[in-house]
Amino acid sequence: MSSKQNEPLVILRRWQVEANTGLSRSTIYRRMRAGTFPLPIQLGVRMVGWRAADIERFVANPARYRAPAPQCPDNAEPRS
Repeated sequence: MSSKQNEPLVILRRWQVEANTGLSRSTIYRRMRAGTFPLPIQLGVRMVGWRAADIERFVANPARYRAPAPQCPDNAEPRS
């Protein structure tokens, strides 16, 4: 098993991400669109959160961080 599977899943809300990174809401969303900030996970209809491990990786080296490309299910065609 990889160590990533053994990590507890800790979810941070936006205000916690802002406090941990020092970034504003608008900067977080701008960097997400640019692919230079971790993508959130959907927690509800109008609620998202970020994996704490993803935010820790970002904080370790924000200038070089690149979000992983979203993965398609095996039976889905990638969009062009």
